[in-house]
Amino acid sequence: MSGGSNPAISQPDSFGKRLRRFAVGTLFALVLLIPKILHARRNPRSWILFRIFLAAAGAALVVLPLGLGTSFVPAIIGLAMFIAAILLPPSKPDANADDKARELGALVVVNGGRFKLGEVPSFSAQLFVGAEQISVLDPYFQSFLEIPVGEITSAQAEESQGRWFLRVKWGDKRAAFAYSGVFAGHLARVAESTIRGVMRPALPVLPQRRAAGA
Repeated sequence: MSGGSNPAISQPDSFGKRLRRFAVGTLFALVLLIPKILHARRNPRSWILFRIFLAAAGAALVVLPLGLGTSFVPAIIGLAMFIAAILLPPSKPDANADDKARELGALVVVNGGRFKLGEVPSFSAQLFVGAEQISVLDPYFQSFLEIPVGEITSAQAEESQGRWFLRVKWGDKRAAFAYSGVFAGHLARVAESTIRGVMRPALPVLPQRRAAGA
């Protein structure tokens, strides 16, 4: 019998070793990237892209060893990566509403329902109501609209087709905030009264006096 190794047997073994080295290298790279990963969690788009990459890499580590009959260690690691990509949610932003209110000089923060501006998808809005302006922010405290209080002409909560809306007009612009759920009417009216509380009252129109001897 020849003592030489069988190429058909040694080739899968060498590939399995390379796959294990790749898995170990991937884990080591993830450890080095932990600070950047934590930073990416603060950005929803970056975090979604990272989760897609993690899920794809995990699925590859699961499928390749099963198809080639090599060690199941990479498959277990890949399965853990895939599950982590599914279960890991975006982290909450570091800032909180109180800090942001102080930064914006807001007097109170109220629920703004759902708001849509242009081509941007609708989002859960927060209204930071101040004496000079009302800032419309998303849950991650990104500002999408600023409404000058001095230019507001009306703020009206009204029900339409089973939903409640808060409609705000200022100058030649307007914005609508949609509320749904059991407390929709209450939330819309709270936002309305809060905005009206900072609106400047219209100056009374004084009657013109007739000229003497007219």
